[in-house]
Amino acid sequence: MKQTILIVEDEPAIADNIRFALETEGYDTIWQAVGANVLTLLKEKKVHLVVLDIGLPDVNGLELCKAIREHHHVPIIFLTARSDEVDRVVGLEIGADDYMVKPFSPRELSARVKAVLRRTGAPADDPSAHLDVSLFRIDDEKRQIFYCSERMDLSRYEYDILKLFISRPGRIFSRENLMTLVWDEPEMSTDRTVDAHIKNIRKKLKTIRSDLDPIVTHRSVGYSLRENL
Repeated sequence: MKQTILIVEDEPAIADNIRFALETEGYDTIWQAVGANVLTLLKEKKVHLVVLDIGLPDVNGLELCKAIREHHHVPIIFLTARSDEVDRVVGLEIGADDYMVKPFSPRELSARVKAVLRRTGAPADDPSAHLDVSLFRIDDEKRQIFYCSERMDLSRYEYDILKLFISRPGRIFSRENLMTLVWDEPEMSTDRTVDAHIKNIRKKLKTIRSDLDPIVTHRSVGYSLRENL
């Protein structure tokens, strides 16, 4: 069965190029020039990924992304004419899975779509692929996370990493993503630092429930929390 990509882009020439590139790769596409009907469309149709322009004429793409994230875990790739680092970080923080700056190659976008779909798809033969995220409870005021009703003893960064995973099950975070979103001074951290924190979180989760491994390692890509849809 073909996967369906929703393209939300107000410039017809850009949308046409994207559609051609994606359909050449075997995807079905739906094009929306404005954001007004996107939430309704996502309820009515099975969409596997959204390509979302930030600079839409009727709504702010960042706000639309937030609204989508309230109800759907569908992967989102942002398109923007702005290359500022702050925009990139904000996009990742509110739930974007990737980020492309105009002008871009439609073929590169197709490759990104493939990569995001591959990274966010849980293996069909993995019996633990659908982890019930309700096993976790977050107490933001006390900065505590409960797993299977048991409070976890987490360091500052362990708490922030695990909270990020729980808030977006299935979303893959690269080590760079985690350093940018969790550390005050990302440049002072390394990939090994991230790996060490993930290892500690895993150990603490296993101590509580040894039969589950909620965190998935995506080799050469990053980490995610198993998704339950």
